[in-house]
Amino acid sequence: MAFEAIGKLHEVYPEQQVTEKFRKREFVLEMQDGMYQQYIKFQMTQDRCTALDGFNKGDDVKVSFNLTGRPSTTKNGDTVYYTNLNAWRIDRAEQRPKDVPDMRQPSVSDIDEVPF
Repeated sequence: MAFEAIGKLHEVYPEQQVTEKFRKREFVLEMQDGMYQQYIKFQMTQDRCTALDGFNKGDDVKVSFNLTGRPSTTKNGDTVYYTNLNAWRIDRAEQRPKDVPDMRQPSVSDIDEVPF
């Protein structure tokens, strides 16, 4: 599943060599959710780890990512589930002056209720 998120780069962690053949780099995106700030952790893997090199904490970015999940069995035989937000692209977000309202028309998916 592919998604996009826009927010401010809150943290960028160093690259981790998890196994001989697998490496990842995590980062946190600060997003506004109504009155509250949300801090969402993403990861980039393998060759995509270097995509974060041109960005700094505080940058406004747009992240394209996939939502993945997998089960795993513990030593006790219990099943646990892991969810990952695997980013595959990061771009600078459009800069719009804060005093200029967003005049774009809402898409059908942005409308909660039908007016009739």
